[in-house]
Amino acid sequence: MPHLVILYTGQLDREANMTTLCRQMANAMLTVKDEEDKQVFPTGGTRVLAYPAPHYAVADGGAAGREAGGTGDYAFVYLNVRMGRGRSEASQQRAGQTLVEVAKAFFAPVMAQRHIGITLQIDVGPEVFDAKHSNLHPLFNKI
Repeated sequence: MPHLVILYTGQLDREANMTTLCRQMANAMLTVKDEEDKQVFPTGGTRVLAYPAPHYAVADGGAAGREAGGTGDYAFVYLNVRMGRGRSEASQQRAGQTLVEVAKAFFAPVMAQRHIGITLQIDVGPEVFDAKHSNLHPLFNKI
C-alpha cells in the first residue's frame, strides 16, 4: 500500500489518456516527503489503477449545461487514496495537495471543453486484515 484507485465516467476515455494520468499520479506519489525528508510512499508499494464506469448518472444529466450553451453529459472523476496508518497528518495533507494539483493540471484541458467534477479523498486504516505478498519491494529496497 498505498493504492490510488480512480473511478471515472466512461466518456472521458475519448478525451483524456487515463494511462498517462495513472503514471503522473504514481510519479507524484513518489515525490511526497515527510517532515524528515523521507519518501512517504514506498516505491514498490505504490499502485494507481483507473476504472471507467460505462453506466453513470451525474447531477441532472446535463440539462443545466445544455441550457448554458454546453453539451451536457457531465463527467466525474473520483480519486481515492488508501494508505496504511502511521503517516503524520502533515504528510497526509501534503500527499493530498500534491495529488489534487496533478489532477487539476491533467484535467484542465478537459474542463475547458466540458463540465467535470473531480473529487480526491484519502482514507487511512484501520485495517482489519492486511496481508501482502509481493516480489516488487526487493527491487527498490537496495541498501
